[in-house]
Amino acid sequence: MPTLIQRLQPTLVAFACEYELVFVNDGSPDGSWKVIEQLSAQHCWVRGICLMRNYGQHNALLAGIRAARFDTIVTMDDDLQHPPEELPKLLARMEEGYDVVYGAPEQEQHGLLRDLASLITKIALQSAMGAETARVVSAFRVFRTPLREAFASYHGPFVNIDVLLTWGTTKFGSVRVRHDQRTIGKSTYTWTRLVHHALNMMTGFSVLPLQLASVIGLVFTLFGICVLLYVCGRYFLSGTTVAGFPFLASIIAIFSGAQLFALGIIGEYLARMHFRSMDKPPYAISTMLEAGRKD
Repeated sequence: MPTLIQRLQPTLVAFACEYELVFVNDGSPDGSWKVIEQLSAQHCWVRGICLMRNYGQHNALLAGIRAARFDTIVTMDDDLQHPPEELPKLLARMEEGYDVVYGAPEQEQHGLLRDLASLITKIALQSAMGAETARVVSAFRVFRTPLREAFASYHGPFVNIDVLLTWGTTKFGSVRVRHDQRTIGKSTYTWTRLVHHALNMMTGFSVLPLQLASVIGLVFTLFGICVLLYVCGRYFLSGTTVAGFPFLASIIAIFSGAQLFALGIIGEYLARMHFRSMDKPPYAISTMLEAGRKD
């Protein structure tokens, strides 16, 4: 984090006379909050938010976004995978008339399984966002602060910042930037967690799974009608019936699987409605640090 501040400040000075850096500690067990407290005491433009426990990346981002005080918000990781020196590219792109601009990586820095999971997540995100830009989203993004008013009343436990931004604008852009290798710590975003995040996103912000279940139901209904016509036609034309148990068991297994699949999707939506009815918050703040001493 100290290195991030050293590299970020010259870039911010070149673009604004007033700025701030908000660190959000998402229940980190490695002593990050003590470092944030020290940095906030040393720099008047550094603030900190400590959440009561780990809520997830997007929930933590939402806490920081709602605490921001200036006209433009930049989100980025603190592990320097998002080089601060690339920030001017995003800001210049936003000046072309966009409300949200993503810093898409020139080259992915993850393994094969992680890249595959990221692709699945972005496809799911596209279904939820309804925007082609979903294919190039990243955690390195810049957007206009007034957009947060569109989701100011959102308090659900399942959060996706990119989907929430679509509630306020359709003007999305992207620019290719350098993404560096992570040199400190290890990412907790495994491919299984990314796939789980994609499923949460689809069932939390999109009706695509329900539409898929409807299509599957229609396909199997047509298939059943075709089977019925085949059985009846064979009986009337040749006077024989279709051979018994294996055929019947196969048909029952297919239709039972389709029904259980549809019920599973409906169950996912009911579960999310249950969590919303509990009024479970997206995050809870334990401590918030304001400005420290003057630089």
